[in-house]
Amino acid sequence: MTIVKICGLTNLEDALVAAETGADLLGFILYPKSPRYVAPETITAIVAGVRKAFALPPRCVGVFVNASTAQVLATLDQTKLDLAQLHGDESASEVAALRGRGFKAMRPTNLETALAAIDAFASLGAAAGPQLLVDAYTPNAYGGAGQVADWSLAAAVAQRVDRLLLAGGLTPENVADAVRQVKPWGVDVASGVERAPGRKDHAKVRAFIAAAKNLTLPFRPS
Repeated sequence: MTIVKICGLTNLEDALVAAETGADLLGFILYPKSPRYVAPETITAIVAGVRKAFALPPRCVGVFVNASTAQVLATLDQTKLDLAQLHGDESASEVAALRGRGFKAMRPTNLETALAAIDAFASLGAAAGPQLLVDAYTPNAYGGAGQVADWSLAAAVAQRVDRLLLAGGLTPENVADAVRQVKPWGVDVASGVERAPGRKDHAKVRAFIAAAKNLTLPFRPS
């Protein structure tokens, strides 16, 4: 069954809904320029709240952009996050320094750059977690900004990487098609399930997870 990461979480209520609905990974943005940025102290409280509520809680991921290795490791220790997603211009040596606690996000423009990223980063990915993440390429930005990724390019990567996370413009309406076409290990969504930056629409979260995992939504009386 497809792994689902609900990213851009900023509060405990949204995190609990995602976990209760079946999210496998919860993501928190630690890039101060992002509208979904959340302070480490807040992340610490959210992670603790999720783990208190669930016997088998989702794994929690911090998203970093060009932070030093020392800063990433210190933040992981402070917040008790499980994994680090490196979404900037980090080198292979920086991913390797995390010793299986991190993975690289890439925004390839063509197959050549995608293959180079696979060679550099895929073997360094998180132990029993994502090896790589593919996001949509947008100039002068470190994320896809809600743009749909190139699914044909992502499919070529998925054929070569066992544990690929697909991001970029995914929504409850298109994620099932993305899973069929790309066949990724998992999918990653932020803006596609929001009512405002950093605030989740709970109905969209439930619909996204159901569509990604090919589940039938339970009846919820209005």
